[in-house]
Amino acid sequence: MKILIASTNPGKLIEIRSILADDKFHLVLPADLRYSLEVVEDGLTYAENASLKAVAHARRSGLLAVADDSGLEVDALDGAPGLHSARYHPRPGASDADRRQYLLQNLAGRQRPWKAHFHCTVALASPRGQVWFAEGDCPGEVIPEERGQNGFGYDPIFWLPERGQTMAELPSEVKNQISHRARALQAALPILEKLHAQGW
Repeated sequence: MKILIASTNPGKLIEIRSILADDKFHLVLPADLRYSLEVVEDGLTYAENASLKAVAHARRSGLLAVADDSGLEVDALDGAPGLHSARYHPRPGASDADRRQYLLQNLAGRQRPWKAHFHCTVALASPRGQVWFAEGDCPGEVIPEERGQNGFGYDPIFWLPERGQTMAELPSEVKNQISHRARALQAALPILEKLHAQGW
């Protein structure tokens, strides 16, 4: 069963490939099919953004496509940065490190702990426009200092109290079992299994 991963984010690609590592699934990228596609993520929800990407890539490639949209939601900031996590910094072209520092600036002076959770919605789309969704969450806290060299995005300041580590300190094989993206993809597996059984 050939599945297109509708993303160019290197961190996401590594995680998705690890989580969906199964002999039944042959994962390909847009680059493997020699095309590129920019999709404007102007949806009002994670599901809308994930669907926009998955549907566009499924139609372009003729394959079942998987896409996700995710974000960090901080209680003290009323759920921000949330849907805008990847574009949270006011300066265009800001790096992950810039966004982390901007988040911490906005949290400065607010009472800790800074409760937060990562959310991910995965969309699976067929070339005919059918869409299926799955979701996952990972609770934790934001801490004021960066720790760890793994992961990407907000991982170095996302603390997992039950593990005593940030997401960026976890070995990748552990992160790919407990992260919001892992949980969403694990929730999507029964859908993929069903589609595989139907001959996709």
